[in-house]
Amino acid sequence: MRAARVRGVKEKRALSVLVVVATGIVLGWLTAGGPQKAAPANTAATSTTSPAPTSASVPGSPGSGTDPQSGLPWVAVAALPSQARDTLRAIDLGGPFRYSQDGTTFGNFEHLLPSRPRGYYTEYTVPTPGSTTRGARRIVAGEGGDFYYTGDHYSHFARINR
Repeated sequence: MRAARVRGVKEKRALSVLVVVATGIVLGWLTAGGPQKAAPANTAATSTTSPAPTSASVPGSPGSGTDPQSGLPWVAVAALPSQARDTLRAIDLGGPFRYSQDGTTFGNFEHLLPSRPRGYYTEYTVPTPGSTTRGARRIVAGEGGDFYYTGDHYSHFARINR
């Protein structure tokens, strides 16, 4: 019974992350100008942040769907909203950050990320265009170089493939 419930929760989590990522892609497409600026249909999109073509054939590798360490779906940097990519760059540079809460400890009270000692995770705001508040989008960074994205204020996460 418990295994079925856990499986159901994981399926809902994966579906929600998919919806969040798809929404980000559509919003990015719309803010880029929509169909008049879209690439021709026969042009293959490439990204320097995507995994090697062979990684999709190795279970649990970035690009194959699920991170074996966290059990969370992978999300490519290129698939994140542009504001999330900006936040990742700011994290790499050590700031500046817009909100005083950025860089503070993320408690993982939802227990959706791998269990680590308190202080392992820090959180950063991903600005939401048009929002007058911090919004619901965050990047959570682990001391080990692991990064996670949530578009719904910690209800669902995806492991960022960097």
